[in-house]
Amino acid sequence: MRETENCGARYAALMCLERYRRDGAWSGAGIDSIIKKYRLERRDAALTARLCLGVLQNSSLCDYYIDYYSSVKLEPKLRDILRLGAYQLLFMDKIPHRAAVSESVALCKSCGYARASGLVNAVLRRISENSSSLPAIPGEGGADYLSIKYSHPPWLAEYLIDKKGYEFAEAFFKANNQPGKLTIQVNRLRVSSGDYTRALDRVEIPHREFQELPGCIELQGGNAAELPGYEEGLFYVQDRAARLAVEIGSPRPGMSVLDACACPGGKSFAAAITMENKGSILARDIHGKKLSLVSRGAQRLGIDIISTACGDAREPEEKLNDRFDLVIGDVPCSGFGVIGKKPEIRYKDRASLRGLPRIQRDIIFNLADFVKPGGTLLYSTCTIFEEENEAVVREFLNHRPDFRLDSFSLFGRKFEGMYTFWPNVDGTDGFFAARLVRKN
Repeated sequence: MRETENCGARYAALMCLERYRRDGAWSGAGIDSIIKKYRLERRDAALTARLCLGVLQNSSLCDYYIDYYSSVKLEPKLRDILRLGAYQLLFMDKIPHRAAVSESVALCKSCGYARASGLVNAVLRRISENSSSLPAIPGEGGADYLSIKYSHPPWLAEYLIDKKGYEFAEAFFKANNQPGKLTIQVNRLRVSSGDYTRALDRVEIPHREFQELPGCIELQGGNAAELPGYEEGLFYVQDRAARLAVEIGSPRPGMSVLDACACPGGKSFAAAITMENKGSILARDIHGKKLSLVSRGAQRLGIDIISTACGDAREPEEKLNDRFDLVIGDVPCSGFGVIGKKPEIRYKDRASLRGLPRIQRDIIFNLADFVKPGGTLLYSTCTIFEEENEAVVREFLNHRPDFRLDSFSLFGRKFEGMYTFWPNVDGTDGFFAARLVRKN
């Protein structure tokens, strides 16, 4: 491979990082947009995604070594160039160090920073030369050490150490920084799990199927639209924890189901397939424009029991009272369970999260009225904070004695109505689910 071969991918990654820094754009959407803009071929597109996500996952660690070998105040874009170079030196074994350094210098010059090319060259060469004996991160055994090594905010490290212990916190952070995997769910309305895995075998795509969850398949990343059977609706994308949460809700053929915060539709699809496309599912969301994603997805999968409607899950609506066998409330949350897929979430301002439990309480209290006596309310989030999960459920039960936690089984174990999935324990997104049954 020529050392200059992937310069386009590095420039594209730099543009992604700038868009995130400037506009707060989600990394996934930003990467897709840049790949389309520059018409990158598959190889360059993959490198762009790896570089952008890798830098966001490891920016504090990259900054630690950059600042150790440079005392100059760096402009934001110049720091991004150095982060891209440092990430390649620290984490990408297949890229020769000389290529990582020279391409970073070339990128510096092409972006109008020729005056700083000597600095970029010097800092990255020092990191390269000392790669086997880099300076130790201070404070090993404490929150600051974990914060730098795994590029998570200090307050999150302190929180997890306090709640779960140091070793658990480190394992959680380490899991969040692993290369992202792609999990798909086979559409059993159209193809059997066995037939679809054989289709993957024929095109030599490595995969892993979870025996305890038929049709749930994990792949080593990639573009879902390029997999066999995408256009034919043979599968949809959904993490194993989200699929298991729907299983906890126990949808069955013929049920009346409300998915109250439905977009982009994964839980509605999971419920419909489990229900064998028999019954009815009302998919509602406050973001009416996004409901087209649900409709198009259902059409691609051949599901015809899903209807959509715009609605705020916090607002009472008498016509929906006592109507549904199952109400799914996958409520807005801080999202700290999906840091592995969306690394920028870790940099959220903690103060901006404090109002979420109130919104979540408003939603769960309102949705409870829509559940039939004897029906089920599924409360779920994609976060790991007790304040947004167990605490909300406990407060709900204190004020709604007509509901009770209902036990369920997972992984061969029985749980008393609630469970938090952890990336380092379950190999899934961080996720929370509670099964609440309305008493007759």
